[in-house]
Amino acid sequence: MENILVERGHQVHRITLTGLGERAHLSSPKINLTTHITDVVNTVIYDELDEIILVGHSYGGIVVTGVMNSIPKKVKHAVFLDAAVPNHGMSIKDLWADNRALKIRDGIVYFPWLIENSKPPHDVPQSLATLTEPVSFDDDQAIKLPATYVAFVSDPKIKDIREKTDPSWKNARDRGWPIHILESDHNAQRSHPVELADLLEQIVSTN
Repeated sequence: MENILVERGHQVHRITLTGLGERAHLSSPKINLTTHITDVVNTVIYDELDEIILVGHSYGGIVVTGVMNSIPKKVKHAVFLDAAVPNHGMSIKDLWADNRALKIRDGIVYFPWLIENSKPPHDVPQSLATLTEPVSFDDDQAIKLPATYVAFVSDPKIKDIREKTDPSWKNARDRGWPIHILESDHNAQRSHPVELADLLEQIVSTN
């Protein structure tokens, strides 16, 4: 999807968090949420970026929240793509209503959706500390920043259920954020990249 946005004339900084993606070789149980927030904050600072549109997917929503709190003056708008929308002091595990059982070994989480021996690019294990460290979201400027929540809903029949039970959706609604629905599985950036790029452009154009 990054290529689509670049071809349309947008400047895109795709930041890989420490220990994930092509930086999986840096995986360590010492990596926590603060590490990932710093990954993004330092990119913004060292690349001298301003008026940024922060976009986070899934777990990335809690990272985006921490970035908003850290450098609110650098952020123009934040977009949460089927992402965690935490309140101050929450960790991402606090937003998992199903209390899913995690396979943990030596401080590293092996999610049930990982495919053993699959070829890159693919999902990778993640440090437990990234999931249990609470995020700060108590800066007045950060709280007032414009933000948008996008729900990926694969089956329209479950939309009403998710709208009522998903704590991230509820937090976004309670904050008065615009909410968009994209018919897709949880990984629209893979399955519906053009539709997602169109929606991001629509969101950005109204701000």
